[in-house]
Amino acid sequence: MSALLLAGARIVGADATASEPVDVLVRDGRIADIGSALAAADAERVELDGRFLMPGLWDGHVHTNQWAAVSRRLDVSGATSAAEAAAIVRARVDAGWDPSEVLLGYGFRDALWPDAPSAELLEVGDIAVALISSDVHTVWSNAALLRREGLPRDAWWLNEQPAFDLQVRLTAADEATVDRWVADAMRAASARGVTGIVDLDMGGAIGAWGRRVGAGLRTTRVRACVYPVDLDAVRAAGLRTGDAVPGTDGLATVGWYKLFTDGALNSRTAWTVDPYPDTGGTGLPTYDDGELLAAAREGWDAGIVPTIHAIGDRAVTHALDVFAALALPAGTPLPPRMEHAQLVLEADVPRFAELGISASVQPEHAMDDRDVADHHWAGRTERAFAYRRLHDAGVALELGSDAPVAPLDPWATIAAAVTRSRDGREPWHPEQALPLSAALRGSWGGVAGVAVGGVADLAILDADPHAVEADVLRAFPVHGTVVDGRLV
Repeated sequence: MSALLLAGARIVGADATASEPVDVLVRDGRIADIGSALAAADAERVELDGRFLMPGLWDGHVHTNQWAAVSRRLDVSGATSAAEAAAIVRARVDAGWDPSEVLLGYGFRDALWPDAPSAELLEVGDIAVALISSDVHTVWSNAALLRREGLPRDAWWLNEQPAFDLQVRLTAADEATVDRWVADAMRAASARGVTGIVDLDMGGAIGAWGRRVGAGLRTTRVRACVYPVDLDAVRAAGLRTGDAVPGTDGLATVGWYKLFTDGALNSRTAWTVDPYPDTGGTGLPTYDDGELLAAAREGWDAGIVPTIHAIGDRAVTHALDVFAALALPAGTPLPPRMEHAQLVLEADVPRFAELGISASVQPEHAMDDRDVADHHWAGRTERAFAYRRLHDAGVALELGSDAPVAPLDPWATIAAAVTRSRDGREPWHPEQALPLSAALRGSWGGVAGVAVGGVADLAILDADPHAVEADVLRAFPVHGTVVDGRLV
Protein backbone atom coordinates (compact mmCIF):
# COMPACT_ATOMS: atom_id res chain seq x y z
CA MET A 1 0.00 0.00 0.00
CA SER A 2 1.07 3.60 -0.53
CA ALA A 3 2.12 5.86 2.34
CA LEU A 4 0.48 9.12 3.38
CA LEU A 5 2.05 11.99 5.33
CA LEU A 6 -0.44 14.31 7.00
CA ALA A 7 1.65 17.39 7.72
CA GLY A 8 0.80 20.06 10.28
CA ALA A 9 -2.07 18.30 12.08
CA ARG A 10 -3.37 19.18 15.54
CA ILE A 11 -4.44 15.95 17.21
CA VAL A 12 -7.79 16.01 19.01
CA GLY A 13 -8.22 13.88 22.12
CA ALA A 14 -11.46 12.99 23.83
CA ASP A 15 -10.75 15.03 26.96
CA ALA A 16 -8.82 18.12 25.93
CA THR A 17 -8.19 20.70 23.25
CA ALA A 18 -5.89 19.80 20.41
CA SER A 19 -2.11 19.61 20.50
CA GLU A 20 0.38 21.80 18.70
CA PRO A 21 0.81 20.81 15.04
CA VAL A 22 2.64 17.56 14.31
CA ASP A 23 3.12 15.32 11.30
CA VAL A 24 1.37 11.96 11.09
CA LEU A 25 2.84 9.26 8.86
CA VAL A 26 0.49 6.55 7.68
CA ARG A 27 1.78 3.37 6.08
CA ASP A 28 0.01 0.13 5.14
CA GLY A 29 -3.25 1.28 6.67
CA ARG A 30 -1.78 2.11 10.10
CA ILE A 31 -0.27 5.11 11.84
CA ALA A 32 3.48 4.54 11.53
CA ASP A 33 4.83 7.66 13.27
CA ILE A 34 3.82 10.94 14.88
CA GLY A 35 6.35 13.72 15.27
CA SER A 36 7.85 16.97 14.06
CA ALA A 37 9.18 17.47 10.52
CA LEU A 38 8.74 13.85 9.50
CA ALA A 39 10.05 12.87 6.10
CA ALA A 40 9.05 9.94 3.90
CA ALA A 41 10.12 10.08 0.29
CA ASP A 42 7.59 7.46 -0.79
CA ALA A 43 4.62 9.11 0.94
CA GLU A 44 1.98 11.36 -0.55
CA ARG A 45 2.27 14.60 1.42
CA VAL A 46 -0.92 16.39 2.39
CA GLU A 47 -0.60 19.79 4.05
CA LEU A 48 -3.21 20.18 6.76
CA ASP A 49 -2.07 23.68 7.74
CA GLY A 50 -2.95 23.29 11.40
CA ARG A 51 -6.26 21.54 10.86
CA PHE A 52 -7.48 19.06 13.42
CA LEU A 53 -7.15 15.29 13.31
CA MET A 54 -9.07 12.72 15.33
CA PRO A 55 -10.22 9.10 14.99
CA GLY A 56 -12.81 8.61 12.28
CA LEU A 57 -16.45 8.56 13.27
CA TRP A 58 -18.63 5.48 13.44
CA ASP A 59 -22.38 5.17 13.25
CA GLY A 60 -23.20 2.28 15.54
CA HIS A 61 -26.63 1.43 14.10
CA VAL A 62 -27.51 1.77 10.41
CA HIS A 63 -30.03 0.00 8.20
CA THR A 64 -27.94 0.68 5.13
CA ASN A 65 -30.25 -0.38 2.31
CA GLN A 66 -33.20 1.47 3.83
CA TRP A 67 -31.13 4.59 4.44
CA ALA A 68 -29.80 4.52 0.89
CA ALA A 69 -33.32 4.20 -0.54
CA VAL A 70 -35.11 6.70 1.69
CA SER A 71 -34.36 9.74 -0.48
CA ARG A 72 -36.32 8.04 -3.27
CA ARG A 73 -39.50 7.95 -1.13
CA LEU A 74 -42.22 10.44 -0.30
CA ASP A 75 -41.44 12.27 2.93
CA VAL A 76 -44.50 12.49 5.19
CA SER A 77 -42.55 13.14 8.39
CA GLY A 78 -43.98 16.64 8.72
CA ALA A 79 -47.58 15.43 8.96
CA THR A 80 -49.23 16.31 12.27
CA SER A 81 -52.36 14.27 11.59
CA ALA A 82 -53.55 11.32 9.54
CA ALA A 83 -55.49 13.73 7.33
CA GLU A 84 -52.36 15.79 6.66
CA ALA A 85 -50.37 12.67 5.76
CA ALA A 86 -53.12 11.70 3.32
CA ALA A 87 -53.10 15.22 1.85
CA ILE A 88 -49.34 14.93 1.18
CA VAL A 89 -50.02 11.66 -0.66
CA ARG A 90 -52.81 13.21 -2.75
CA ALA A 91 -50.63 16.19 -3.63
CA ARG A 92 -47.91 13.85 -4.89
CA VAL A 93 -50.42 11.95 -7.01
CA ASP A 94 -51.87 15.19 -8.37
CA ALA A 95 -48.34 16.22 -9.39
CA GLY A 96 -48.11 13.06 -11.48
CA TRP A 97 -47.54 9.43 -10.55
CA ASP A 98 -47.17 6.28 -12.64
CA PRO A 99 -50.09 4.06 -11.52
CA SER A 100 -48.02 0.95 -12.22
CA GLU A 101 -45.66 1.92 -9.37
CA VAL A 102 -46.24 1.74 -5.63
CA LEU A 103 -46.21 5.18 -4.00
CA LEU A 104 -43.98 4.49 -1.02
CA GLY A 105 -43.73 7.07 1.74
CA TYR A 106 -41.83 7.22 4.99
CA GLY A 107 -41.47 9.03 8.27
CA PHE A 108 -44.95 9.36 9.76
CA ARG A 109 -45.29 9.65 13.55
CA ASP A 110 -48.84 8.91 14.60
CA ALA A 111 -48.39 8.60 18.37
CA LEU A 112 -49.79 12.10 19.03
CA TRP A 113 -52.13 12.51 16.04
CA PRO A 114 -55.59 13.85 16.92
CA ASP A 115 -57.29 11.62 14.30
CA ALA A 116 -57.12 7.96 13.38
CA PRO A 117 -55.48 6.56 10.24
CA SER A 118 -57.53 4.33 7.94
CA ALA A 119 -57.10 2.57 4.62
CA GLU A 120 -59.77 4.82 3.13
CA LEU A 121 -57.82 8.01 3.90
CA LEU A 122 -55.07 6.86 1.52
CA GLU A 123 -57.38 6.01 -1.37
CA VAL A 124 -56.17 7.73 -4.56
CA GLY A 125 -57.85 5.81 -7.35
CA ASP A 126 -56.02 2.67 -8.38
CA ILE A 127 -52.63 3.82 -7.10
CA ALA A 128 -51.15 1.54 -4.44
CA VAL A 129 -49.89 3.50 -1.43
CA ALA A 130 -47.85 2.33 1.55
CA LEU A 131 -46.41 4.61 4.23
CA ILE A 132 -43.63 3.41 6.52
CA SER A 133 -43.49 4.91 10.00
CA SER A 134 -40.49 6.85 11.23
CA ASP A 135 -39.47 3.97 13.49
CA VAL A 136 -40.02 1.47 10.59
CA HIS A 137 -42.12 -0.75 12.89
CA THR A 138 -45.45 0.09 11.18
CA VAL A 139 -46.76 0.14 7.60
CA TRP A 140 -49.99 1.95 6.70
CA SER A 141 -51.45 0.90 3.33
CA ASN A 142 -54.50 1.50 1.16
CA ALA A 143 -56.79 -1.08 -0.42
CA ALA A 144 -55.04 -0.87 -3.79
CA LEU A 145 -51.75 -1.85 -2.15
CA LEU A 146 -53.39 -4.78 -0.36
CA ARG A 147 -54.89 -6.04 -3.65
CA ARG A 148 -51.55 -5.67 -5.41
CA GLU A 149 -49.73 -7.62 -2.70
CA GLY A 150 -52.46 -10.22 -2.17
CA LEU A 151 -53.01 -9.22 1.44
CA PRO A 152 -56.28 -9.39 3.40
CA ARG A 153 -58.36 -6.24 3.84
CA ASP A 154 -57.50 -5.97 7.54
CA ALA A 155 -53.75 -5.83 6.79
CA TRP A 156 -53.87 -2.10 6.07
CA TRP A 157 -52.09 -1.40 9.39
CA LEU A 158 -49.22 -3.75 10.21
CA ASN A 159 -46.80 -3.71 13.14
CA GLU A 160 -43.51 -5.48 13.85
CA GLN A 161 -42.59 -8.62 11.88
CA PRO A 162 -45.51 -8.44 9.42
CA ALA A 163 -44.55 -4.81 8.79
CA PHE A 164 -40.89 -5.75 8.30
CA ASP A 165 -41.86 -8.54 5.90
CA LEU A 166 -44.01 -6.19 3.81
CA GLN A 167 -41.25 -3.59 3.71
CA VAL A 168 -38.85 -6.15 2.31
CA ARG A 169 -41.31 -6.84 -0.51
CA LEU A 170 -42.04 -3.19 -1.19
CA THR A 171 -38.44 -1.98 -1.13
CA ALA A 172 -36.93 -4.81 -3.20
CA ALA A 173 -34.65 -3.65 -6.01
CA ASP A 174 -32.01 -5.38 -8.07
CA GLU A 175 -28.56 -5.67 -6.49
CA ALA A 176 -26.90 -3.28 -8.92
CA THR A 177 -29.42 -0.53 -8.15
CA VAL A 178 -29.21 -0.98 -4.39
CA ASP A 179 -25.41 -1.07 -4.50
CA ARG A 180 -25.38 2.19 -6.47
CA TRP A 181 -27.66 3.83 -3.90
CA VAL A 182 -25.50 2.54 -1.04
CA ALA A 183 -22.34 3.86 -2.69
CA ASP A 184 -23.93 7.32 -2.92
CA ALA A 185 -24.97 7.15 0.75
CA MET A 186 -21.50 6.07 1.88
CA ARG A 187 -19.84 8.91 -0.04
CA ALA A 188 -22.17 11.36 1.68
CA ALA A 189 -21.28 9.79 5.04
CA SER A 190 -17.57 10.11 4.27
CA ALA A 191 -18.08 13.84 3.79
CA ARG A 192 -19.16 13.98 7.45
CA GLY A 193 -16.06 12.19 8.70
CA VAL A 194 -17.63 8.72 8.87
CA THR A 195 -15.10 5.90 8.58
CA GLY A 196 -17.24 3.00 9.82
CA ILE A 197 -20.78 1.77 10.32
CA VAL A 198 -22.53 -1.12 12.01
CA ASP A 199 -24.88 -2.43 9.32
CA LEU A 200 -28.08 -3.90 10.78
CA ASP A 201 -29.95 -4.44 7.53
CA MET A 202 -32.46 -7.21 8.07
CA GLY A 203 -30.72 -10.01 6.23
CA GLY A 204 -27.92 -10.54 3.74
CA ALA A 205 -25.51 -7.86 4.96
CA ILE A 206 -22.44 -10.11 4.89
CA GLY A 207 -22.92 -11.16 1.29
CA ALA A 208 -23.85 -7.62 0.24
CA TRP A 209 -20.67 -6.11 1.66
CA GLY A 210 -18.51 -8.84 0.21
CA ARG A 211 -19.97 -7.92 -3.18
CA ARG A 212 -19.71 -4.14 -2.70
CA VAL A 213 -16.16 -4.01 -1.39
CA GLY A 214 -15.09 -6.51 -4.02
CA ALA A 215 -16.52 -4.18 -6.66
CA GLY A 216 -14.46 -1.27 -5.33
CA LEU A 217 -16.58 0.42 -2.63
CA ARG A 218 -13.80 1.01 -0.11
CA THR A 219 -14.84 4.28 1.53
CA THR A 220 -16.21 2.79 4.74
CA ARG A 221 -15.32 0.11 7.27
CA VAL A 222 -18.32 -2.10 8.07
CA ARG A 223 -19.40 -4.49 10.80
CA ALA A 224 -22.04 -6.53 8.99
CA CYS A 225 -24.58 -8.06 11.35
CA VAL A 226 -26.39 -11.37 11.21
CA TYR A 227 -30.12 -12.06 11.69
CA PRO A 228 -31.70 -15.44 12.37
CA VAL A 229 -32.58 -15.69 8.68
CA ASP A 230 -28.83 -15.54 7.90
CA LEU A 231 -27.57 -17.92 10.56
CA ASP A 232 -27.51 -21.19 8.61
CA ALA A 233 -25.55 -19.63 5.74
CA VAL A 234 -23.09 -17.86 8.03
CA ARG A 235 -22.57 -21.02 10.06
CA ALA A 236 -22.01 -23.06 6.89
CA ALA A 237 -19.40 -20.54 5.75
CA GLY A 238 -17.58 -20.92 9.07
CA LEU A 239 -17.77 -17.20 9.81
CA ARG A 240 -17.81 -15.86 13.36
CA THR A 241 -17.99 -12.43 14.96
CA GLY A 242 -14.84 -10.46 14.15
CA ASP A 243 -13.90 -12.51 11.08
CA ALA A 244 -13.14 -10.66 7.87
CA VAL A 245 -15.86 -10.93 5.25
CA PRO A 246 -14.28 -12.82 2.33
CA GLY A 247 -13.07 -10.58 -0.46
CA THR A 248 -12.97 -7.37 1.58
CA ASP A 249 -9.37 -7.32 2.88
CA GLY A 250 -10.82 -6.83 6.35
CA LEU A 251 -12.74 -3.64 5.54
CA ALA A 252 -15.92 -5.57 6.30
CA THR A 253 -16.09 -7.92 9.27
CA VAL A 254 -18.79 -10.05 10.83
CA GLY A 255 -20.67 -8.12 13.51
CA TRP A 256 -23.35 -9.09 16.01
CA TYR A 257 -26.30 -11.51 16.00
CA LYS A 258 -29.40 -9.30 16.06
CA LEU A 259 -32.46 -10.31 18.04
CA PHE A 260 -35.56 -8.42 19.22
CA THR A 261 -37.44 -8.30 22.50
CA ASP A 262 -40.07 -5.72 21.55
CA GLY A 263 -41.19 -3.03 19.14
CA ALA A 264 -40.96 0.78 19.32
CA LEU A 265 -42.29 3.75 21.26
CA ASN A 266 -44.09 5.54 18.40
CA SER A 267 -45.86 2.33 17.42
CA ARG A 268 -46.71 1.70 21.11
CA THR A 269 -45.23 -1.77 20.74
CA ALA A 270 -42.24 -1.18 23.04
CA TRP A 271 -42.72 -3.61 25.94
CA THR A 272 -43.22 -1.68 29.16
CA VAL A 273 -44.04 -2.27 32.81
CA ASP A 274 -46.77 0.39 32.79
CA PRO A 275 -49.58 0.56 30.21
CA TYR A 276 -49.87 3.07 27.38
CA PRO A 277 -52.57 5.66 28.09
CA ASP A 278 -54.35 5.33 24.73
CA THR A 279 -54.36 1.55 24.32
CA GLY A 280 -54.14 0.26 27.88
CA GLY A 281 -51.63 -2.30 26.61
CA THR A 282 -48.00 -2.75 27.57
CA GLY A 283 -46.51 -3.28 24.14
CA LEU A 284 -45.62 -6.37 22.17
CA PRO A 285 -42.97 -8.83 23.32
CA THR A 286 -41.30 -10.54 20.37
CA TYR A 287 -40.64 -13.93 21.96
CA ASP A 288 -42.47 -16.16 24.40
CA ASP A 289 -40.75 -17.07 27.66
CA GLY A 290 -37.49 -18.90 27.06
CA GLU A 291 -37.48 -18.44 23.29
CA LEU A 292 -35.23 -15.38 23.29
CA LEU A 293 -32.63 -17.16 25.40
CA ALA A 294 -32.74 -20.18 23.09
CA ALA A 295 -32.29 -17.94 20.04
CA ALA A 296 -29.40 -16.03 21.62
CA ARG A 297 -27.71 -19.28 22.64
CA GLU A 298 -28.03 -20.66 19.11
CA GLY A 299 -26.26 -17.59 17.73
CA TRP A 300 -23.54 -17.69 20.38
CA ASP A 301 -22.99 -21.42 19.80
CA ALA A 302 -22.32 -20.50 16.17
CA GLY A 303 -19.74 -17.94 17.30
CA ILE A 304 -21.85 -14.81 16.72
CA VAL A 305 -22.02 -12.42 19.70
CA PRO A 306 -25.62 -11.35 20.38
CA THR A 307 -27.04 -7.85 20.32
CA ILE A 308 -30.63 -7.51 21.51
CA HIS A 309 -33.11 -4.77 20.57
CA ALA A 310 -34.88 -3.59 23.73
CA ILE A 311 -36.75 -0.27 24.00
CA GLY A 312 -39.31 -0.58 26.80
CA ASP A 313 -38.25 -1.05 30.42
CA ARG A 314 -39.77 -4.53 30.63
CA ALA A 315 -37.92 -5.48 27.43
CA VAL A 316 -34.62 -4.15 28.82
CA THR A 317 -35.01 -6.27 31.95
CA HIS A 318 -35.80 -9.33 29.83
CA ALA A 319 -32.76 -8.77 27.60
CA LEU A 320 -30.47 -8.35 30.60
CA ASP A 321 -31.87 -11.57 32.08
CA VAL A 322 -31.03 -13.35 28.83
CA PHE A 323 -27.46 -12.05 28.87
CA ALA A 324 -27.10 -13.11 32.50
CA ALA A 325 -28.31 -16.62 31.65
CA LEU A 326 -25.96 -16.82 28.64
CA ALA A 327 -22.99 -16.02 30.89
CA LEU A 328 -20.76 -15.05 27.95
CA PRO A 329 -17.04 -15.23 28.74
CA ALA A 330 -14.95 -12.07 29.00
CA GLY A 331 -13.00 -11.07 25.93
CA THR A 332 -15.52 -11.85 23.20
CA PRO A 333 -14.43 -10.44 19.79
CA LEU A 334 -17.03 -7.70 20.20
CA PRO A 335 -18.79 -6.86 23.47
CA PRO A 336 -22.36 -8.13 23.77
CA ARG A 337 -24.72 -5.21 23.15
CA MET A 338 -28.20 -3.95 23.71
CA GLU A 339 -29.78 -1.82 21.00
CA HIS A 340 -31.65 1.35 22.08
CA ALA A 341 -32.27 0.85 25.85
CA GLN A 342 -34.68 3.78 25.75
CA LEU A 343 -36.53 3.20 29.03
CA VAL A 344 -34.56 1.56 31.84
CA LEU A 345 -35.59 0.71 35.38
CA GLU A 346 -33.29 2.15 38.04
CA ALA A 347 -32.37 -1.35 39.26
CA ASP A 348 -31.27 -2.36 35.76
CA VAL A 349 -28.80 0.49 35.16
CA PRO A 350 -25.85 -1.11 37.01
CA ARG A 351 -26.56 -4.52 35.47
CA PHE A 352 -25.21 -3.38 32.08
CA ALA A 353 -21.70 -2.85 33.45
CA GLU A 354 -21.90 -5.87 35.75
CA LEU A 355 -22.69 -8.11 32.78
CA GLY A 356 -20.28 -6.35 30.39
CA ILE A 357 -23.10 -5.24 28.07
CA SER A 358 -22.52 -2.13 25.98
CA ALA A 359 -25.46 0.12 25.14
CA SER A 360 -25.95 1.03 21.49
CA VAL A 361 -27.95 4.26 21.77
CA GLN A 362 -29.32 6.88 19.38
CA PRO A 363 -29.41 10.38 20.93
CA GLU A 364 -31.43 11.90 18.06
CA HIS A 365 -34.30 9.60 19.03
CA ALA A 366 -34.60 11.51 22.28
CA MET A 367 -35.09 14.71 20.28
CA ASP A 368 -37.54 13.07 17.86
CA ASP A 369 -39.57 11.36 20.58
CA ARG A 370 -39.50 13.77 23.52
CA ASP A 371 -43.15 14.79 23.13
CA VAL A 372 -44.27 11.23 22.50
CA ALA A 373 -42.38 10.06 25.58
CA ASP A 374 -43.85 12.86 27.70
CA HIS A 375 -47.31 11.60 26.75
CA HIS A 376 -46.98 7.82 26.56
CA TRP A 377 -44.28 7.45 29.23
CA ALA A 378 -45.57 10.25 31.46
CA GLY A 379 -44.02 10.21 34.91
CA ARG A 380 -41.14 8.02 33.75
CA THR A 381 -39.12 10.23 31.42
CA GLU A 382 -36.42 10.88 33.99
CA ARG A 383 -35.26 7.36 33.11
CA ALA A 384 -35.96 7.60 29.35
CA PHE A 385 -32.99 8.01 27.00
CA ALA A 386 -30.97 8.29 30.21
CA TYR A 387 -27.52 8.23 28.66
CA ARG A 388 -25.72 10.16 31.41
CA ARG A 389 -27.04 7.77 34.04
CA LEU A 390 -25.72 4.80 32.02
CA HIS A 391 -22.39 6.55 31.43
CA ASP A 392 -21.96 7.39 35.11
CA ALA A 393 -22.67 3.74 35.97
CA GLY A 394 -19.69 2.67 33.85
CA VAL A 395 -21.67 1.43 30.87
CA ALA A 396 -19.84 1.54 27.53
CA LEU A 397 -21.94 3.61 25.11
CA GLU A 398 -21.86 3.21 21.33
CA LEU A 399 -23.62 6.07 19.54
CA GLY A 400 -25.54 5.75 16.30
CA SER A 401 -28.47 7.02 14.28
CA ASP A 402 -30.67 4.01 13.43
CA ALA A 403 -30.78 5.50 9.92
CA PRO A 404 -33.25 5.93 8.27
CA VAL A 405 -35.02 6.69 11.56
CA ALA A 406 -32.52 9.54 12.02
CA PRO A 407 -29.94 10.82 9.52
CA LEU A 408 -26.60 9.04 9.18
CA ASP A 409 -24.57 11.95 10.52
CA PRO A 410 -22.56 11.40 13.73
CA TRP A 411 -22.30 15.14 14.29
CA ALA A 412 -26.08 15.34 14.66
CA THR A 413 -25.83 12.37 17.03
CA ILE A 414 -23.07 14.00 19.09
CA ALA A 415 -24.94 17.31 19.22
CA ALA A 416 -28.10 15.63 20.49
CA ALA A 417 -26.13 13.71 23.11
CA VAL A 418 -24.36 16.82 24.41
CA THR A 419 -27.15 19.41 24.22
CA ARG A 420 -30.37 17.35 24.58
CA SER A 421 -31.88 20.00 22.33
CA ARG A 422 -32.74 20.73 18.70
CA ASP A 423 -34.58 23.34 16.68
CA GLY A 424 -34.18 26.00 19.35
CA ARG A 425 -36.20 24.15 21.98
CA GLU A 426 -35.28 24.06 25.64
CA PRO A 427 -33.10 21.05 26.53
CA TRP A 428 -35.12 17.97 27.44
CA HIS A 429 -33.93 16.35 30.66
CA PRO A 430 -30.59 18.16 30.44
CA GLU A 431 -29.34 16.16 33.42
CA GLN A 432 -28.99 13.26 30.96
CA ALA A 433 -26.68 15.15 28.59
CA LEU A 434 -23.34 13.47 27.94
CA PRO A 435 -20.00 15.26 28.29
CA LEU A 436 -18.41 15.85 24.90
CA SER A 437 -15.60 13.46 25.80
CA ALA A 438 -18.07 10.61 26.27
CA ALA A 439 -19.94 11.46 23.06
CA LEU A 440 -16.68 11.42 21.09
CA ARG A 441 -15.55 8.12 22.59
CA GLY A 442 -18.95 6.64 21.84
CA SER A 443 -18.59 7.70 18.22
CA TRP A 444 -15.06 6.41 17.60
CA GLY A 445 -15.91 2.76 17.11
CA GLY A 446 -13.90 1.51 20.07
CA VAL A 447 -10.72 3.47 19.26
CA ALA A 448 -9.18 5.43 22.15
CA GLY A 449 -7.41 8.10 20.09
CA VAL A 450 -4.85 8.82 17.38
CA ALA A 451 -1.75 6.81 18.28
CA VAL A 452 1.18 5.06 16.63
CA GLY A 453 0.18 1.56 15.61
CA GLY A 454 -3.49 2.43 15.40
CA VAL A 455 -5.64 1.85 12.35
CA ALA A 456 -5.48 4.84 10.02
CA ASP A 457 -9.20 5.67 9.96
CA LEU A 458 -9.20 9.41 10.57
CA ALA A 459 -11.34 12.53 10.33
CA ILE A 460 -9.73 15.82 9.32
CA LEU A 461 -11.62 18.77 10.82
CA ASP A 462 -11.66 22.51 10.21
CA ALA A 463 -12.14 23.25 13.93
CA ASP A 464 -11.53 21.70 17.32
CA PRO A 465 -14.80 20.25 18.67
CA HIS A 466 -13.67 21.18 22.20
CA ALA A 467 -13.33 24.84 21.22
CA VAL A 468 -16.76 25.51 19.70
CA GLU A 469 -20.14 26.22 21.24
CA ALA A 470 -22.22 23.07 21.64
CA ASP A 471 -24.85 24.27 19.19
CA VAL A 472 -22.20 24.35 16.43
CA LEU A 473 -21.62 20.60 16.69
CA ARG A 474 -24.66 19.66 14.59
CA ALA A 475 -23.19 21.29 11.47
CA PHE A 476 -19.55 20.73 12.37
CA PRO A 477 -17.11 21.41 9.50
CA VAL A 478 -15.28 18.35 8.16
CA HIS A 479 -12.34 18.82 5.79
CA GLY A 480 -11.49 15.25 4.82
CA THR A 481 -11.64 11.57 5.73
CA VAL A 482 -9.04 8.79 5.70
CA VAL A 483 -10.03 5.11 5.70
CA ASP A 484 -7.48 2.31 5.87
CA GLY A 485 -4.73 4.83 5.17
CA ARG A 486 -6.31 6.30 2.04
CA LEU A 487 -7.96 9.68 1.52
CA VAL A 488 -11.54 8.89 0.57
